[in-house]
Amino acid sequence: MTNDSEKSRTTIIKATTDWVPKINHLVNAAYRGEFSKKGWTTEADLLGGQRIDEERIQEIIEDSHSNVFLLITQNHELLGCVHLKIEMESTYLGMLTIWPELQGKGHAKSLISYCEEWTKAHNVNTIRMTVITKRPELIEYYMRRGYFLSGKKEHFPTNDPRFGIPKVTGLEFVELIKLL
Repeated sequence: MTNDSEKSRTTIIKATTDWVPKINHLVNAAYRGEFSKKGWTTEADLLGGQRIDEERIQEIIEDSHSNVFLLITQNHELLGCVHLKIEMESTYLGMLTIWPELQGKGHAKSLISYCEEWTKAHNVNTIRMTVITKRPELIEYYMRRGYFLSGKKEHFPTNDPRFGIPKVTGLEFVELIKLL
């Protein structure tokens, strides 16, 4: 359990390549498999396989021109992460991840707020994300934070195991945006 003095020692930092194995472990553990079911953001019933691999994380971190991985840490321990990518007119927020047993303690909210401030600091006034449509509780979570459905949908890449192996049919992403 995190008390106020412990929470005050949380920091948000930019990931370096030294963090790649820990980020990979966190993201895959939090989204897929039995361990992910300890949290409420699991995709384990929808998708099997991996969520990401070390090679892709390395590419994102090395492409620092438009990408950044932000980490929320406490006493140098990884609590969560998020990927931000500056696009033409918006910042894409993806892979927001908090360890399942730490979810619901405000870490994601802190990370989202930081992402929004980071986006504004980079002279971008829109942040967007995609969420699997079969995750209504997650969509509602973001809507409570001021995001709204743009009306855009896209199909889940079912033929690319790098993103996971579907366990159900009809997987789609819905786009949410927030004007900052």
